[in-house]
Amino acid sequence: MFELKDNTIMVTGGAQGIGKAISSALAGQGARVAIADIDEAVAGQTADEINRQNGTAMSVQADITDLEKVKQAVTGVRKQFGAVDVLVNNAGWDRMIPFVETTPDFWDKVIDINYKGVLNCVFAVIPDMIEKNRGKIINIASDAARVGSTGESVYAGAKGAVISFSKSLARELARNQITVNVICPGPTDTPLTRQMQAESEFAQKILSKMDKVIPLGRTGTPGEIAAAVVFLASAEADFITGQTLSVSGGLTMS
Repeated sequence: MFELKDNTIMVTGGAQGIGKAISSALAGQGARVAIADIDEAVAGQTADEINRQNGTAMSVQADITDLEKVKQAVTGVRKQFGAVDVLVNNAGWDRMIPFVETTPDFWDKVIDINYKGVLNCVFAVIPDMIEKNRGKIINIASDAARVGSTGESVYAGAKGAVISFSKSLARELARNQITVNVICPGPTDTPLTRQMQAESEFAQKILSKMDKVIPLGRTGTPGEIAAAVVFLASAEADFITGQTLSVSGGLTMS
């Protein structure tokens, strides 16, 4: 068991899918979990569910593409739960489309959510972490960033930027005893991936074949991603920083 009692942990996109699994797992280890999500109603439902299970959670509305709104969300968390000890940048978005069929508006949306959103959230929480001389940042990227992914060129590029940013930030913040690590999920069964398949024959064609190319023979579950987050959030991972961990059934090996 990884003890997380007395830690305030903010999870972006924490209302459903992988984010909900992360929020629930962290609360199960005793953390105070702030579920930051653009969908405040669903975030509230997830927080209520955790609280009914004897966890400690709150919800806060957060548009991660807007720095001022992120700062407001962090202020709300600080008032109720105290300064953020661990930030989990989980919020993300994509659609599986050949690059030649994408548009600049699509590029902006993917980059704003998947990369600039990470910058905004980190920028909002690190002053408190530096003041306390401790903290953890866990960024959720993607195996698409490590090996590429057909139909996800812009998304893979944004997640690749997250990996590079995280390594550089880990070097900058090490003097303040703040660790920065990245988890790269492989194909995972989530509401987003199911929606992508429902909306696009292109996505359905690619994603339906994943079980055949993943060495362990299946897609991942949100709970398996959450387990890796719990470890990196814990004291047992205090000497790990600047690392990228794939949770992908062996889809990438390095």
